[in-house]
Amino acid sequence: MRMERGQPVNGPAIRGFTTAGYRLDDVTVAPSLLLTIDRASDWTPPPLAELTIAALEPALDPKPEFIVLGTGARLVRPPLSLVRALDARGIGLEAMDSRAAARAWGMLREEGRPIAAALYPLDA
Repeated sequence: MRMERGQPVNGPAIRGFTTAGYRLDDVTVAPSLLLTIDRASDWTPPPLAELTIAALEPALDPKPEFIVLGTGARLVRPPLSLVRALDARGIGLEAMDSRAAARAWGMLREEGRPIAAALYPLDA
């Protein structure tokens, strides 16, 4: 799948999907990612039921308005303890399947929103 953008956006942009994961540019493909407004990092996520704020810490600087959480091939609700921990820091969490999360990342970044993303593998 190829994703097209409207206006240029600063920072990392997901250009599409491959069988190996998310395509960031012509050569970089990652199976799972942490994204901030200015960087993309490979990520080895824990099982979703064990996801904690510590696992997301690299995506929390700069502080995002909220985190887009891609939970894999289908939507899985994140642990309530994670939602509460983020809420205590004034950070929201929006969970959706990983393909939808990757598309949402692009749209929200085009709007200039100060967000972060944590994307589990597409087939998880």
